[in-house]
Amino acid sequence: MRTRSALAAAAAALAAATCLTPTTAAAAPQPYAPARACSPSVRIDGFSDALDKKTFQGAFVGNLSALATDKDGTVAALSDRSQLFSLDVRQNGRGTPSATPVRVVNLADEKGGPLDSEGLVVDRDGTRLVTSETEPSVRRYAEDGKLLGRLPVPAALQVAPRGRAVSNQTFEGLTLQPGGRTLIASMEQSLAGDGPDAAGRPLVRLQSWQRHGRQEFALGPQYAYPVDKGLGVAEITAAGDGRLLVLERGFTPGVGNTVRLYLADPRRASDVTAVTNLPGGAGTRPVGKKLLADLGACPSLGATAHQPQRNPLLDNIEGLVVMKRSGGSLRLLLVSDDNQNAAQITRLYALTVRLPRP
Repeated sequence: MRTRSALAAAAAALAAATCLTPTTAAAAPQPYAPARACSPSVRIDGFSDALDKKTFQGAFVGNLSALATDKDGTVAALSDRSQLFSLDVRQNGRGTPSATPVRVVNLADEKGGPLDSEGLVVDRDGTRLVTSETEPSVRRYAEDGKLLGRLPVPAALQVAPRGRAVSNQTFEGLTLQPGGRTLIASMEQSLAGDGPDAAGRPLVRLQSWQRHGRQEFALGPQYAYPVDKGLGVAEITAAGDGRLLVLERGFTPGVGNTVRLYLADPRRASDVTAVTNLPGGAGTRPVGKKLLADLGACPSLGATAHQPQRNPLLDNIEGLVVMKRSGGSLRLLLVSDDNQNAAQITRLYALTVRLPRP
């Protein structure tokens, strides 16, 4: 979601080396030197601002809200201004990521209008699944941007007055579980009428869709996820073993961003589709989660910020994709959404995560 009012008041070459895409072998993760450690589970390998305020074929390369690996080894990068870029992503020997735009495709709704596009999945056949958080919706697009259809959305998750959601607080994240049968979208904030859990954490809903064989996605179970106070769910992505990586993010004017990376497991959570108001009864189990790292604790690596930040490395991080899986370690790429604002930065982050055992 674009953080408009608070950030608008703030004042305001590409490296090519070892390919970081899933189709290319990457070096095994090195021990976590203190200079790179964000936590016992996460290290930062590097960052790059090379995309910041760039243009490609007349399109502004910013407002990036989601990342996904594509069939050809590039990384699809979704702008919340209805554009989908393809990036050639690489990482040099020092861990610094870089990205070169190679394609851009425009997206539109059924009437040819713009989207507030936030979540992205590239399906097995190359189809793009894209969320918009104003309705909300999940639309299917061909690789050339042609609209193919849309998935059903429960009435309660629709924006008021049709439902109980707040516009721009709906489907912020989207991921496809291994095997391609289960799609999950994350609401950014709670529905009207949904209360906090016993610890006072707001509960947001994760909506799933399921398919079998060549069938279309149909509505599946819905789960309650406890988000930290003052934060919202900015992105989710499959960890590869049934669990989810969840990016929680918030912004405080004059202080800066808070960004935390969690590991969440929906497999033992209750289906809350029929629960009108969360947290539900005593038998309703929310999604369990474990903190992997507060990214504010990462070393800054010499990064600078254009506005106050607890850590100058931080910005409005919204996109997250797993680039490579190696045993219990994941190589991640993250991106921040600059909102086309001089006080913010389009920044790429390369992280390595060691997953705890289930």
